[in-house]
Amino acid sequence: MAKVITEFDPVSIKNPTIKFKGDTTAQEFGAIGKIDGETELLEIVLKKEGIETKRKSTPQKMTLKLNAHVLIDPLRKIFGLSNDNLQPGVYAYGSDSKGREFTLTADVIDEFEEVTKLIAFPNCVSSTGLLLSVENGADEVAELELEFTAMVDDNKKCYYEAIVDELEDSTLATKWKTDFNYDLVKLSTP
Repeated sequence: MAKVITEFDPVSIKNPTIKFKGDTTAQEFGAIGKIDGETELLEIVLKKEGIETKRKSTPQKMTLKLNAHVLIDPLRKIFGLSNDNLQPGVYAYGSDSKGREFTLTADVIDEFEEVTKLIAFPNCVSSTGLLLSVENGADEVAELELEFTAMVDDNKKCYYEAIVDELEDSTLATKWKTDFNYDLVKLSTP
């Protein structure tokens, strides 16, 4: 039986990977300085004689805000920069640019307890256009501010997590980073 973790204090986020829809392998994303996620809920209200008597909320999607240093190739794919009909090495962005859907995974580290939590957002798309920021004379290279929408997958989930020490299948942690999908984590019945 796997160990049960009762306390987790997130200190850092490391090793992000991104796998674009249609690709066979995940690739390195870059470095995330900060990630914030907020869930959008659908609220259903029941009123009797004009008075609210019941309320139910269900998660619909998440908005992710990241500050990150992103590698060139994934950044181009996120926003849909293309070199179609352009000289080699020239990429363009415009009204015909189409960002690609992707899965984003990362490790969240509790450095106090030396525990790692795997996180995954299986169905993401950029929710902003291409952003540029360069400051002459800055003493630190600015992180990009990115905003993604994490939509539900075929399993109606927009977020998955697993603490490595609680996993019974030791290969799951490796596969999580390279090929996360619902089939990887669903319970297989004999």
